[in-house]
Amino acid sequence: MKSNFFHTANIGNLPDYILKQEYIKKIELFDVVALTHDLPEHNLWRGQVGTVVEILSNGDAFEVEFSDQDGRTYQSLGFRAPQLIVLRHQPMRKLPRTTRE
Repeated sequence: MKSNFFHTANIGNLPDYILKQEYIKKIELFDVVALTHDLPEHNLWRGQVGTVVEILSNGDAFEVEFSDQDGRTYQSLGFRAPQLIVLRHQPMRKLPRTTRE
């Protein structure tokens, strides 16, 4: 059986600035995150919101639980940091401009 953990489909389609560690907030337990790409095989779509429920591989991967509005879990999968965006409830500092080479 194929493992659901660390599915990396479409990571290559992410903008470079998202993949650079300095722009990725350290993901912590119970952070609210959103997917950066579609996973149709799991009926999960870019922007879908979940909660980090476990930190795996010394912080290199995370188990994310997706629940409906009644709190019932409908999916729980593992992801690497570039597959997730931490949702923020406060303003963040402006990112430096990047130059194209």
